[in-house]
Amino acid sequence: MEESIRERLDQFISKKGLRQTSQRDEIVDVIFASDEHFTPEQLFDRLRSAGSAASRATVYRTLALLDEAELIHEIELGDGQTTYDPNFLDRPTHNHLVCVDCGKVVEFEDENLDLINDCVTRRLGYQSVRQSLRIEATCEKIRMQGNCPDLIQARMEGKRLPNRKR
Repeated sequence: MEESIRERLDQFISKKGLRQTSQRDEIVDVIFASDEHFTPEQLFDRLRSAGSAASRATVYRTLALLDEAELIHEIELGDGQTTYDPNFLDRPTHNHLVCVDCGKVVEFEDENLDLINDCVTRRLGYQSVRQSLRIEATCEKIRMQGNCPDLIQARMEGKRLPNRKR
């Protein structure tokens, strides 16, 4: 985890008049040890696997605090579950492609989208603060090959799969 994340969080906690706790530190360490998107339940499971004693309530309170501090962002991936993205700090304008077959999430950036965003917001009299685009797509692997290693892996890991609407 980058030291700047810890510093920003420490400043934010101090400004809010909160105290530093070891459980909150464990949660932050687990979140920023990976750049994967996660649900609160997935985070709770990761913490349990790491031997943390943090409660679900502490996990949810810490997520709200990190979101308020703009260290993570709540995103909608089309599956109706609250999902958090820890990657906005370094890349605030990245977007997501979500496979409706296997649930794989691919982050991408595109200068053309940034330019369109800038043009639209200026034309309407605004200044863009952040952007997020979610594209839902079908899995090329399933269509072309009949199976998808990402789908198989997701099922083996018990990951959530999107509700497929056709």
